[in-house]
Amino acid sequence: MTNESLKIVIPMAGWGTRMRPHTWSKPKPLVSVAGKTSLEHLMDMFKSLPDPENSEFIFIVGPFLGEMQIPAFIKENYPNLKAHYVVQHEMKGQSHALALAREYLRGPMIMCFSDTLMETDFSFLATEQADGVAWVMPVEDPRRFGVAEKGTDGWVKRFIEKPQSMDNNLVVVGCYYFKNSDTLLAAIDDQMKRGVMLKNEYFLTDAISIMIESGAKVRTQKIGTWLDTGTIEATLDTNKILLEKQGSKVVKFKGSNVEIVEPVSIHESAEISNSTIGPYASIGANCRIQNSQIAESILEADCEINDAALSRSLIGKQAKVKGRGDGHVMQLNIGDTSSIIQ
Repeated sequence: MTNESLKIVIPMAGWGTRMRPHTWSKPKPLVSVAGKTSLEHLMDMFKSLPDPENSEFIFIVGPFLGEMQIPAFIKENYPNLKAHYVVQHEMKGQSHALALAREYLRGPMIMCFSDTLMETDFSFLATEQADGVAWVMPVEDPRRFGVAEKGTDGWVKRFIEKPQSMDNNLVVVGCYYFKNSDTLLAAIDDQMKRGVMLKNEYFLTDAISIMIESGAKVRTQKIGTWLDTGTIEATLDTNKILLEKQGSKVVKFKGSNVEIVEPVSIHESAEISNSTIGPYASIGANCRIQNSQIAESILEADCEINDAALSRSLIGKQAKVKGRGDGHVMQLNIGDTSSIIQ
């Protein structure tokens, strides 16, 4: 890597339609999972950067919710972070988002999607010689993803979206490194000039394929853990996996007659009584739970749950659930400030 600061670009301008109703009131990266927002889990990934002090973050946010809430969240939780914000008003794809951030892109860069959580060590980038690196993970059925096709020399030849064949299972997970931002931006300009789009969006993999056509050397970096927070079901699955990996986070909370079935994450300000929590339950700040059972679920801050049995549920901030008190198990997906009374 050069002495130029490493730029970490995180596009998060999408509408988050697969995470409704939670994304009506907040950007998708601010939805909670395993005791923290998914954005905080993402930021934890970058602790292994070779020179974190010489890094800058560029957040590409959506209009309205994103441009209001993301800068405020970063300022409060990462006050010393060198951060820039770019608003993507039109959802024209990943390459379009990066083109909007042109003024901040010089030297080496990482681009990582906001709902891609993976286990990797970025320290190898200190000596990386390739023009580009694409993180990949083998999966059983790659047909609903994009894959990296490698040549006999080991370098990536091209990327294929939603391949028909199962022969190549190296799925690209949504994180890329580029030795020189200018090379990528030139490819994006060429992509837009050619009009290389899919469903009216400019995909980054097409821009990287153009880089490869022009002689760039791109390799893959294999990982073993890739978690997704792009849908409700995926977020609940990720919650289970993260709680399993990190173990229970149970500090002293206010409560009585509470059975804990680990692993769980319970905020210290929660108030719980006559309830069973877990397994795989994440309870946010200031939640109040009475006479209830909560399993495999995420409760965001300030929830009130009474006489309810919840499983595989995602409950937004300040939401209220009143059950029947008869042990009938409910699977709920309700947004911030909503109420459910049975």
